[in-house]
Amino acid sequence: MTRTVAALQRAVVELASQRPASRITVAELAEHAGVTRATFYNRYSTPLDPLVEALYADLETGHRLEDQRRAAGYPGPELLRLAVAQVVDHVERFAGVYRHALDDPADRGVYDALVRHFDDYARTHLARATGIPGADHQVMAQFLANGFAGAIKAWLRSPSVTKDDLVLAAVTCAPTWWAAAELPPPMSVDRGRP
Repeated sequence: MTRTVAALQRAVVELASQRPASRITVAELAEHAGVTRATFYNRYSTPLDPLVEALYADLETGHRLEDQRRAAGYPGPELLRLAVAQVVDHVERFAGVYRHALDDPADRGVYDALVRHFDDYARTHLARATGIPGADHQVMAQFLANGFAGAIKAWLRSPSVTKDDLVLAAVTCAPTWWAAAELPPPMSVDRGRP
């Protein structure tokens, strides 16, 4: 990652933590990152682009950790619990971004990106695993992705729901075959970054 990309990602996360990403202009983002608008447009078209890129990069860190745990022999149910907790940690790190995007229709792209990421992850899991039901994997992945993103939204909207509550609810709702599925050793997979 170049210094410019890192600066734009840092700047957009800071700004999107203060207000909805849809209200961030390219001019203010470029200024906040210390780059020109032309430099911004050399790589991106809207402020949502580097924001989604930053969110994906953080989520991918969790997937690499999951692959390491799988290689170390962690059992499926423990892997599932730790993977869900890792995503919840991600949402906590970017809570301002996600909270601002909750009720602003113009910021739907933040949650669309989250669903897309979960969908890509689920498809990869389904493609690699054995012992998975024979239903359509595309439909299964969308069901899982939208359900998990919906659970995250419910958690963010309800201050009485704790992080542990969300992890427990998500693990409880996960299909039993998810954690029981056998996967080959981890491989380097591009899970569909935007």
